[in-house]
Amino acid sequence: MPSLNLAIARLLNTGTDNFAIWVVKAPYPSGYVLRDCVWPDELNHVWQEWQQMFAGHSHLNISPNSTSQKSNPFPIDFISPPSGQPIGPYSSRLMQNLGMNLWRWVFEGQILGSLERSRGIAMGLDTRLRFRLEIRDPDLIALPWEIMQREPGQSAMSLSQDLLFSRTSSEVDPLPHLRTDQALNILLVLGHDDKLQLEQEAAILQQTLADTIVGGNSQKCAPCIVNQLLQPTPQELIQELETRAYNVLFYAGHGLPGPDGGLLFLRPDMPLNGIELAQVLTRTGVKLAVFNACWGAQPAAINHQAIPTSSLAEVLIRHGVPAVLGMRDEIADHESHSFIQAFTEALRSHKPIDEAVAQARQELLTLYKFNQPAWTLPVLYLHPDFNGELIKNLDEGITELPDTAIPDIGSPVPSASLRSQSPKGKIWSLRYGVTRIGRTKDNDIVIPEPSVSKRHAEIFCRNTLTDATLVQSYYLQDFSTYGTTWFLGPNGWQQILREEVPLKSGMQLKFGSARAETWEFIIEDC
Repeated sequence: MPSLNLAIARLLNTGTDNFAIWVVKAPYPSGYVLRDCVWPDELNHVWQEWQQMFAGHSHLNISPNSTSQKSNPFPIDFISPPSGQPIGPYSSRLMQNLGMNLWRWVFEGQILGSLERSRGIAMGLDTRLRFRLEIRDPDLIALPWEIMQREPGQSAMSLSQDLLFSRTSSEVDPLPHLRTDQALNILLVLGHDDKLQLEQEAAILQQTLADTIVGGNSQKCAPCIVNQLLQPTPQELIQELETRAYNVLFYAGHGLPGPDGGLLFLRPDMPLNGIELAQVLTRTGVKLAVFNACWGAQPAAINHQAIPTSSLAEVLIRHGVPAVLGMRDEIADHESHSFIQAFTEALRSHKPIDEAVAQARQELLTLYKFNQPAWTLPVLYLHPDFNGELIKNLDEGITELPDTAIPDIGSPVPSASLRSQSPKGKIWSLRYGVTRIGRTKDNDIVIPEPSVSKRHAEIFCRNTLTDATLVQSYYLQDFSTYGTTWFLGPNGWQQILREEVPLKSGMQLKFGSARAETWEFIIEDC
């Protein structure tokens, strides 16, 4: 599935309201564009209106020095809603105005052109475009980017039929090898919360998660196993995660935002911060963490200014958790249960996580209406290397064997290597699984050149059965920041832009620069 990744960052040296918006990843070479812009007064005004009506948390300032107002985006009879409640046309108009103002600020000029061409590429491949937004300025995290829409009457980006919306971060640790799961294995954790009847809430959530039947036919949906912990100690939570192979953690309970990803109060006097949780989730292979708490996707703030990289979702993603789903603000119990049921149903029907979130978000809009904030509350973060696949259909894995599969005794096992063509260059033997190439020492093949990314590329071996014969094939996947990986083809050196290419013995490669040393991929039969 083609992907378009945008990043937004504040330009600190040019003024407090100046930002850069640029394409980090595009499905075609000329799609990497950039533009500078200023946070407009009109958008600042609409955002303040939104917070006054919908936000259950303290208000965050994006442009604290801006006091002028160029124009009021609303007619005079929309300025004061009755009793300040989100009812009638005012809240719908406010929702729509903020969504369109965000769109116009982000998608202008070449950025819009890159989006439209990327969408066209996806349509040509008869698939959806995966759109990921990276917000590098902490003051912008709390904005409901999911509601961006181009024109009145058009779908918001997170509800679109031709793209899948999520947030991301490029400041991440690399993903480890992810195991293949064929069932949802959920650990349901209910922490301390004075508002919850824990036993009753646990029973409702467990039934909601486990009893979902896709399309009325349980034979076509993946199995779902749910185990629960009520107010566990941190040691009990860690032990449970290490004992069983869970792929989903679901947490409901009290918490507070904080600079280290906030605090989860498992018990009244036993909190666990985001960094501590991230360590155990990455170590135990949890692919998806879901937080039914209003602070999960919110940054901590001091004096109405957000603290960088402080939201729980950001902390977990940066530590290598593949997917995190949190709430931007407080969500009502009945809204949460509706979302969880639709979300789990979509996951059990083998949909990727971002598609499952979109389907569940549409359910919230249908049940609780466009002018209510329920459908805007779920915020999904995906690791930039993660395709969103949580579980795999049994039929999809018939021909593919695990990397650790032992071939027939009589079959020759080829050995592969990467050899430098420089005088006295190194020879690196490749693993049968994944061999990581990059600048830092945590890679299998270390190329200590400034033009080489920290995690630049991977060479991996894929085992398949063809006519009852085991076949090993090698592939190269580019992960470099600017797509600076090349291979020598029939028409000369060709650049690889974050894509996967098959490798043949004798193929020549370059990493980091077109003038870098040449490497040769070799396969030798034993």
